[in-house]
Formats: sequence, C-alpha cells, structure tokens
Amino acid sequence: MEKRTYHHGNLREALVTAGVALARAGGPSAVVLRAVSREAGVSHNAAYRHFADHRELLAAVAARCMEQLGLLMVRRTDQVAEEEPVPRAWARLAAIGRAYVDFALTEHGWFRTAFSGAAAHGGGLPRPDPGAGSTDPYTLLAARLDELVEVGAIPPERRPGAEYAAWSAVHGLADLLVDGPLHDLPADRVRLAVETVLATVARGL
Repeated sequence: MEKRTYHHGNLREALVTAGVALARAGGPSAVVLRAVSREAGVSHNAAYRHFADHRELLAAVAARCMEQLGLLMVRRTDQVAEEEPVPRAWARLAAIGRAYVDFALTEHGWFRTAFSGAAAHGGGLPRPDPGAGSTDPYTLLAARLDELVEVGAIPPERRPGAEYAAWSAVHGLADLLVDGPLHDLPADRVRLAVETVLATVARGL
C-alpha cells in the first residue's frame, strides 16, 4: 500500500482517510491508531488530538465505509430504467438490495468495518430527505419503502417497521455469504440466493 504523508490541512480527515484505506485491505482489525498514524505520516501522539481511543477512530472509519455502501446503493437506484411507477418502485427497492450484497462480496474489508464500528441508529429518528444527498443506507431503504406506498404498490398500513424486516433479511444473507457457511457458494447459487431473498422481502411487504 502506498504510504501517504500528511503535510497540512485537516489532520482528522487525513487519519480517517488512512483508516479507510487500511480497512479496505484488512477490515476492522487493521484500523488501529498506530497504523493509521503511520499511514497518514504523523506521530502516534498526534492522532490522540482527534481521537481519544481506538473506538472513536473505528467509529469514524466505519461511518465512512457505511457511506461507501450508501453511494453504491444510490448509483444502482439511479440506474433503474423502468418508467412505470409501480414496477419502477419495486425495481429500485431490489436494486439497493442487490447493491448491498454486491458491496459485501466485493468490499469485504469495508463491509466488515462498517458494521463493526457502526453508531447506534434509532429507527424513530427523523429521516433526512434522500433527495438532498443522503448516503445513509437506512434512509435510502426507508425512502424506497415510502415510494412503494406513494405509488400504491403496498398499502400504508403495511409500511410501519418494514425496513427492519427488509434490512435484516438482506444483511443476514450478506453476512452468511461473507463470513458464514455460504462463503464458498458458487456464483450462480449466490444469484439465486439474492433473488430469492429479495422476492421473499417483496412478498412480505
């Protein structure tokens, strides 16, 4: 890995960027203050001016990894070409589900890090408008479920709490494929598993 040298500017940002690079290759266990400081080209003590301990650093890096997941979900949503409102809403929900699993399979380090240091996410918190540029996966999922209600694809009474079931199903599959007993599943079986889970989620809405 090419070493980065910090010269000036935002040291905290430099440390987080270094942590993200280390996490991509080595997962959460690679995100330690000494290694991140070395990668950023600063002394070990300098990192403590911005992060009190390893937990704070990991949380910041995890947030950035989670953002990368959200960015992929946004890109896949934007690629949906369907124009009819109801099929489009279903296709956009499926697109973020596939993006989630694809991210887990192609970015093991980021996926593991995103959830190892993830901040608590209260489901009752106000959700920002995803149209304003949100990359939070929970917010993006909620927006897709809201869209299903808006176009009449599902009745409003079935909407509350749907994000918990949908997220749990897709994350569970992703985790099984990355770190569980499905980690060596052939590619065609992975595709079948993804489509089956997505279809199950859709039937449950």
